[in-house]
Amino acid sequence: MNEPEIQIKNVSMVYPVNNGEDIVALSDVNFDIQEGEFISLLGPSGCGKTTLLRIIADLLQPTAGSVAIRGQSPRDIRRQHKYGIVFQSPVLYDWRTVRRNICMPMEIIGIPKKERTARINRMLDLVGLQDFGSKYPFELSGGMQQRVGIARALALDPEFLLMDEPFSALDEFTREKLNEDLLSIWSKTKKTVIFVTHNIPESVFLSDRVVVLSPHPGRISAIVDVNLPRPRQNSIRETSEFYEYVTKIRRSFEGV
Repeated sequence: MNEPEIQIKNVSMVYPVNNGEDIVALSDVNFDIQEGEFISLLGPSGCGKTTLLRIIADLLQPTAGSVAIRGQSPRDIRRQHKYGIVFQSPVLYDWRTVRRNICMPMEIIGIPKKERTARINRMLDLVGLQDFGSKYPFELSGGMQQRVGIARALALDPEFLLMDEPFSALDEFTREKLNEDLLSIWSKTKKTVIFVTHNIPESVFLSDRVVVLSPHPGRISAIVDVNLPRPRQNSIRETSEFYEYVTKIRRSFEGV
């Protein structure tokens, strides 16, 4: 196996509170991620999966341990604009059109207008919103808004796509369609994806590996390789192999 692209070693995170009873969000987390992998961080609320994603993104500093990305720190990677981040809410600006929402990070770092326009066009094609560039967020469905959020995250051509429960607020039909669309985008862009979710079937459908986190304190209870064939379509959810993976992951929480 190749040298890991991301190495997470002995990462712990403790939040101090006023009454002196510190909250241990993560405890001694260790695992590696290979280049181009699709990894899901799966677990219930309070297991530290979003905290871990934020540490990788350089939005939080761990209390102990380290994260190395190609031998560099998360801060180095962030300063090189190699992260694209998609949050649970698309966080779009109501007064900006779809095109101008996608454009914003490129404006901030000073990419020339001609190049911005070309990238916006490519991103709209990638997420299937070619005919919606002049629309405003309030004119879009929730699923379409998240597509804009994904397009904006990819506009700087990052090498790592970090996604924090981006589909959790959507209905099941829209969610499953966007799962399929996300895999199509991933296959075209070859990004390394770290995807936070509390939905077991979603993690199985999307991932090469599922890192299962258990709470109190947040720690790894299992890492499950998902060897389902790709490309994956929603029909795979009806197979016995898919159900076996869902069952295996659910059982990893038993007794924790």
